[in-house]
Amino acid sequence: MIRTRRLLATAAMCCMALFLGACGGGGDDGGGDGGPATTSGAAGDPVAGGHGRILMLAETSSMDPAKLGNAYAATAVLGNALYGTLMIDDEKGEVVYKMAQSFTTSDNGSTFELRLRPGLVFSDGSPFDAAAVKVNWERHKDPAVGSVYRGDATAIASTEVVDATTLKVSMTAPMPNFADVVLGTGLNWIASPAALQGGPQAFEGNPIGAGPFTLKKWTRQADIDLARNTRYWDSPRPYLDSLTIRSAVDARQRYNTLLTGGADIAIESDWVNLHKAADDGLPSILKPVNGGILMTLNMRRAPFDDIRARQAVAAAIDLESLNLAVYEGDGQPAETLFDDSSPFYSDKPLRRFDRELAQRLFDELAAEGKPVSFTFTSFPSSENRAIAENVQAQLSGFENVKVEVKVVQLAEIAKLRVTNDFDTYVTAAFFRDPEPRLWSAFSGSSAANVPGVNDPELNEALMTGRTSTAEAERRSAYETVQRRLGDVTPGVFLQRVALGAVSGEKVGGLAQYGLGSLLPEELWIQK
Repeated sequence: MIRTRRLLATAAMCCMALFLGACGGGGDDGGGDGGPATTSGAAGDPVAGGHGRILMLAETSSMDPAKLGNAYAATAVLGNALYGTLMIDDEKGEVVYKMAQSFTTSDNGSTFELRLRPGLVFSDGSPFDAAAVKVNWERHKDPAVGSVYRGDATAIASTEVVDATTLKVSMTAPMPNFADVVLGTGLNWIASPAALQGGPQAFEGNPIGAGPFTLKKWTRQADIDLARNTRYWDSPRPYLDSLTIRSAVDARQRYNTLLTGGADIAIESDWVNLHKAADDGLPSILKPVNGGILMTLNMRRAPFDDIRARQAVAAAIDLESLNLAVYEGDGQPAETLFDDSSPFYSDKPLRRFDRELAQRLFDELAAEGKPVSFTFTSFPSSENRAIAENVQAQLSGFENVKVEVKVVQLAEIAKLRVTNDFDTYVTAAFFRDPEPRLWSAFSGSSAANVPGVNDPELNEALMTGRTSTAEAERRSAYETVQRRLGDVTPGVFLQRVALGAVSGEKVGGLAQYGLGSLLPEELWIQK
């Protein structure tokens, strides 16, 4: 635990470099003070030119902004590279405007007005205007598109183009923090409507956005080669002339590739690798968050439609043993919903490790002819596989429970959100402010509710936390949320998430926003 605390302290000090002028900031952001969380890396001013090599944690199957994940462990850096950002946040959680000039509400989140910077263009020179934003945001709501952010987009009741740079947004219910939804999801990425109308096949080969880079070549399951967008709005960014992005799902191989000079930057979720980087003196960045990764339990079907099966599995898992097996003891088990630095922190644990309770519940179900048997679906990263295999190993020490591990590609995991054809897999509910992520993850009316939980008391508390602007009222609401998540057990929170990135010593401008989303336009390499 000492090493974890030291790493967090190091990350916090690195974030302070932004205010000391030691690293590339957010430019003329038009949104007040601050910028993304950064670390200084290479000394001196940003250097123009050069080629960067980035390792992602997952393979992408699409260039469509509706299907790219805007979080550290997914494909956020690719989405940011191709489409840029409407807005980001700084390390205090304050909104910093980029291609958007403002996003305001005068009625506590019932409606918003989005104003764009004038003169924005897509990489092909066509206008980036309010009508383009409308097309993209409405597109996310269309079930036929298969957007991973449909649940977030359906919070929008309607949009109206006021003029070329102004979009009026009406919400289905008041949502004061909707800017956090935009910047933390694919709603932050706007593609050319004309390019989208050309059909999926044409768009995948030539995705048109307004980001700092354009697609040069995509070799599936290999390299994604990008070139500098000369029409990018925020000159002199991007600093690099070109980028190559590829996936590296094995944590040890990923770190060794970076350490030996085979890559310049690695998106990182593995606590062990982040500690190695600190020990080796490599520049790194980390965004501490609440919540964590979640072994989500599908409440729609057996065995987890029975609360006793969910409670048995939750009581059977020893988080410290999992931490040792997966993270060499360097991780942070998620015993509570909020970190102790949060204003919403409660020391009431989400669940307790209790072997006797777990075995009693397994036996009770078996006596009724319902022995617990399920498949743990894992995607190929070494961390994800290790979690699934450790849970399988721990549960093998109990009677009347059987676990199989099935490894699938990341694209298959995305399909599970639509089909709900799973027993359990690792998803996530991590956040700085609990809104909007907790409502999206656990509200009975949210399309992004993976476990399928629909508890009236939980729903009411989540809605109060979503709509209230009074901190005391929100604090009370989230105490109820934590209690009901423990009682209903829609999943088992396993670990706090490491929203990290590591670079070589000559790399500068390492910067994140949202849920650890890396900003490629800030990167530069010392020659």
